Amino acid sequence: MARLASAEWRGNLQEGEGTMALGSGAWEGPFTFKSRFEEGAGSNPEELIGAAEAGCFTMQLSHDLSEAGHVPDLVHTDARVTIRNLDGAPTITKIALSTRARVAGIDAETLQRTAEATREACIISRALGSVGEITVETTLES
Repeated sequence: MARLASAEWRGNLQEGEGTMALGSGAWEGPFTFKSRFEEGAGSNPEELIGAAEAGCFTMQLSHDLSEAGHVPDLVHTDARVTIRNLDGAPTITKIALSTRARVAGIDAETLQRTAEATREACIISRALGSVGEITVETTLES
């Protein structure tokens, strides 16, 4: 199995502009230097990495909880991707996952413990092994 995505860029780094698209056609969006490194309109590759990590982790956590006999009513994850300059190069240094879940029959400690194990098993987390830190904080909703 292989998944596709594409990107196109026109112009120089600071004044150019581009588009990114998912191969499925489900999403396409613009990006610029400002949307990537400042606060400009549009998307950026790091935002897509955050969405991929949040999506993979959320799906895997739902599976792991279900396998343990606790099918969740809801699992929602936000991903905050941090970029810092390391050795003069912009680098993703941290991805902080914040997950809230509505799951009958477990306590907050069990949810957190399961989420930590899930973070290690998630396909995207494994692919992002060079990211210095991927954290997860959970909230159990009633």
